[in-house]
Amino acid sequence: MPGEALTRSERVVIEIGIKAGRKNPQIAVELGRDGSTIWREIERNGGRDVYDAERAQRRADKNRKRPKQSRLEADLELAVYVAGRLALGDSPMTISIELARGTHGVVAVISHECLYQAIYRRRGLDRDARKCLHLRRRKRKHRNTNRDKYYSHPLGDYRSVHDRPEAANDRSEIGHLEGDLITGSYNRSALITVFDRASRHCWIEPTANKSADAVHDALVVLFDRIPAPARKTLTWDQGSELARWAELAERVGIGIYICDKNSPWQRPTNENGNSMIRRYVGNGTNLNLIPPEHITWIEDRINTTPRRIHRWNTAKDIYDQLIVH
Repeated sequence: MPGEALTRSERVVIEIGIKAGRKNPQIAVELGRDGSTIWREIERNGGRDVYDAERAQRRADKNRKRPKQSRLEADLELAVYVAGRLALGDSPMTISIELARGTHGVVAVISHECLYQAIYRRRGLDRDARKCLHLRRRKRKHRNTNRDKYYSHPLGDYRSVHDRPEAANDRSEIGHLEGDLITGSYNRSALITVFDRASRHCWIEPTANKSADAVHDALVVLFDRIPAPARKTLTWDQGSELARWAELAERVGIGIYICDKNSPWQRPTNENGNSMIRRYVGNGTNLNLIPPEHITWIEDRINTTPRRIHRWNTAKDIYDQLIVH
């Protein structure tokens, strides 16, 4: 019976078992259920002292009714507030956190997932609400987590991200970097972006094209701007543009680790940082036409913007402090 909802008769057995002084595991064995199922059923209905089978059944019947009205459909005032925050460029996660804290004088408990569903399923928000999101996708992009740990690839016998040093995984020191390309119109131009995992400090370097030779040469230039002690590891995806990774590692003195195929969440700092850069470099842009001084401005803008994750310090502040240490 695993996976099936509890029946009225089972709830009666639970109530009788509680009154008889039997423990949850004993009741679970009697019903052929998992112990956690019995524990959750009792806890969600007030605990052992007040559990009532009929009241629990009425509650379950009410919760099972479909379709349910979404949170924003039921609260028009909250929906208007959320739409206003989205229009200002706030992410659903930011809105959810600030509502929980009452940052702007409005207090509500609503998860960012609920806000995303309201946006993409049009349940309580206007159909154009998705255009306020940073990525502006027409639909949600789901991840397939049932993937093998390692993949064969023209990069050859690379080192996997799973073998990366623990200091890189726990962000305990600077020098562990994540990199990728931002591509322009028709994939004919690109910018290299590199972020430090600990401080979120950013470096941007233009590249002539996406070829392995051009990317290698541009990365050499980029790493010349980073102090040698702060060049420990670089995490990259399985793009063929890094085919000369072994030469790069030897030339600049850095360990290079490659992510699993189609697993951008293994480079979260770089993915998040690229979305910030996209605010200043729109899709469909010929990146070769951007003046070098504007690229420098974007880099400085990212590094000097207060970040929530740093308690409103900037990435530059954190990086400079860690460099000293």
